[in-house]
Amino acid sequence: MTAEISIVDDTLVVDIRGADRLWALKSRLEIPLGHVAGAGSAETEARQWLHGARLGGTHVPGVLSAGRFYSHGTWVFWDVHHPAKAIGVDLRDERYSKLVVEADDPDDQIRRIREAVSLAAI
Repeated sequence: MTAEISIVDDTLVVDIRGADRLWALKSRLEIPLGHVAGAGSAETEARQWLHGARLGGTHVPGVLSAGRFYSHGTWVFWDVHHPAKAIGVDLRDERYSKLVVEADDPDDQIRRIREAVSLAAI
């Protein structure tokens, strides 16, 4: 199940859909565009077996990573079933240093996030 990613005004909104709300213990994330440092493919990262210490959420290798993970001194939010569709959104001045979520069309979502961040910076 992919996350629904949208830009509303000056905010990146990630709605966690379906049963993933239960697995991730989260239903929605709202991040000011000014706190988004970048976006790109996270396929390689999502294919790794270990994402850090799971502290609230679910991790079944090869099936699902959802929820909060503590990795290399930072918090990362995950919601991924299919690594090939994973995108990473780098954050600053937020609880999470990164969001790794699954998108229906990863390339389009990455492009849309980057464009919105660029426009917000003007």
